[in-house]
Amino acid sequence: MTADVRGPHFVRSFERGLAVLRAFDADHPARTLSEVARVCGMTRAAARRFLLTLADLGYVHTDGRLFRLTPRVLELGYSYLAGFTLPEIAGPHLEQLVDRVRESSSLCVLDGDDIVYVARVPTRRIMSEAITVGTRFPAHLTSVGRVVLASLPDEEIDARLSRTDLRPHTSHTVVSARALRTELLRVRRQGYALVDQELEEGLRSVAAPVRDRDGTVVAGVNLAVHAGRTSLDSVRRDLLPHLLATVARIEADLNVTGPARAASHDTGTHR
Repeated sequence: MTADVRGPHFVRSFERGLAVLRAFDADHPARTLSEVARVCGMTRAAARRFLLTLADLGYVHTDGRLFRLTPRVLELGYSYLAGFTLPEIAGPHLEQLVDRVRESSSLCVLDGDDIVYVARVPTRRIMSEAITVGTRFPAHLTSVGRVVLASLPDEEIDARLSRTDLRPHTSHTVVSARALRTELLRVRRQGYALVDQELEEGLRSVAAPVRDRDGTVVAGVNLAVHAGRTSLDSVRRDLLPHLLATVARIEADLNVTGPARAASHDTGTHR
């Protein structure tokens, strides 16, 4: 949302404080004052006030030069997950799926232009970055992101693609908006997405959408495999049927519970 369409209720300082929290991530767990100011587009004086306020509140720790988030920030995400039924419903099904196929599986929802992991059952580490609940990736680079994006109306897909950073992450990354749109339409038709090493070399993943009783896509479930030991044909032949069956069981349980508390974090998801 741009500043010119924000209502009179909008608290700019609160937005800037949240931006300071988001300046820290897996690649930058610690930052200097200057780095935070640069990333957030604010002066050093402003960044210092926000950081010290967050430190007083217990969300940031500093040794005098570097600033780090504290475990207390987990409270912010926990409040969301505590009222979110879907991970609780999906968890046992993901565990059964992983036991059956011996590959890692995750449940993700769309949050803005990112996909966020809200439940995960790992087997072994297959990426250079450890993935945990709360991990975020650009939605267009992931199979689980694509099954959710593919459910959006055409005009919303076009709007999202127009603002998406399509720089290559690997030599396999789709960097054409037209090609990505074509792929999303194919995902919509076939009911699953298969991404081959676009986010990271050596990583393949397949995902299917999770729908509530109204047919609205509220999340996606994936299986992630190492490209060196699992071919694309094997993913389709050996893993996809198990994934689709698992999603069907999750949807059956979700429909008994009801969609109200299991709606996607991103209000833009549609049938």
